[in-house]
Amino acid sequence: MCDTLNTLLSGIARAWAVNDGINLACLVSLKDRHVMNHNLYVKMPENSVSRVLEAPIDEIVCAHLKVLYYLSLEPRDFVLAYRHQSQCVQAVVKMLQQLKEENWCLPIMYTVCLDLRILAQKCEELCSSFKPGEILERAADCLMSCFRVCAADNRSADSGTKRLGMLNLVNQLFKIYFRINKLHLCKPLIRAIDSSAFKDTFPLPEQITYKYFVGRKAMFDSDYKTADEFLSFALKHCPKNFPHNKRLILIYLVPVKMFLGYMPKKYILESYDILQFHDLSEALKEGNVRKFDDVIQRHEYFFIKCGIYLLVEKLKFIVYRNLFKRVYLIKQTHQLDLNAFRSALRFVGEKDMTIDETHCIIANLIFEGKIKGYISHSHNKLVVSKQNPFPPLNTVS
Repeated sequence: MCDTLNTLLSGIARAWAVNDGINLACLVSLKDRHVMNHNLYVKMPENSVSRVLEAPIDEIVCAHLKVLYYLSLEPRDFVLAYRHQSQCVQAVVKMLQQLKEENWCLPIMYTVCLDLRILAQKCEELCSSFKPGEILERAADCLMSCFRVCAADNRSADSGTKRLGMLNLVNQLFKIYFRINKLHLCKPLIRAIDSSAFKDTFPLPEQITYKYFVGRKAMFDSDYKTADEFLSFALKHCPKNFPHNKRLILIYLVPVKMFLGYMPKKYILESYDILQFHDLSEALKEGNVRKFDDVIQRHEYFFIKCGIYLLVEKLKFIVYRNLFKRVYLIKQTHQLDLNAFRSALRFVGEKDMTIDETHCIIANLIFEGKIKGYISHSHNKLVVSKQNPFPPLNTVS
């Protein structure tokens, strides 16, 4: 425990002298127990720090101590704390540039960047004087400064390269971009990781986080096969002692699987308290439009809160596809009167469905490859392929 400021500074000096990045990261972390020590709340620590520490670690520690000071005030001044944490990150960028051919300092970068993001989120929640997302966007710019230094480190040997720190930063940036709804900014980061020689050797926890976010982005881009691959990887490798994280992954993986024609088992949904998807899958399997609409309405808050409401609404076309497949199996002919489909739609709750709207739904299903066939307008019929007219969803999504 750091009883005094000099004790803390001496500990930092010792860790700096032996290149102990992990210990240094703890000593500049806002989650470490030293932040509770009132003796460290110093508004102007420069003189004390300069007597014990050398550049570039002195600037990092000064900024850290100022953050502690502004977080100790009543009420806490999160804005000034955030600004000094930004200076802390900028000082880390200088350190990374000065320590060429070395990467022992990466844990320090991870810690100060994480603290910056968390402080930025606090400012967003508590400060109304900024535009929504403004502070988080500034935080992302700071993190990008670190990312550029790491990505440009091509001279070092693989064991000492700062490129090993890229994925940690990318995950931090993903968390910001998803929160401020700027997913297009993820594309260059994904390209950078995909082209990295270390993409399969980054620490597994970082890979899991990365796959989770890239899977979510693919889902929003309607690339369900990629989303399935990445989210499935995240779920498979997420440790069992993190059930909350597994639940988060499943909230996105389950609807993706539904788009590909795979319906979830009830016991899995029960295990992770997401039974809302069970009612949804039953409606999909039955092709029951009325039941589907009821489920959406009943669980509307859950789907909106999870950010998947619009995605789940798109599943309605699979309900239509499954309903029309039932009509085909009953009629047992490849020339189907469109009035039969309208009657089926009216039977399952679409009371006001017109023949033109029925044409439109079927045309969309044909366009998406969910039905193989064409509409004969002159005969008011859907002519479907004699071979596999309703292809498996995992072959067309």
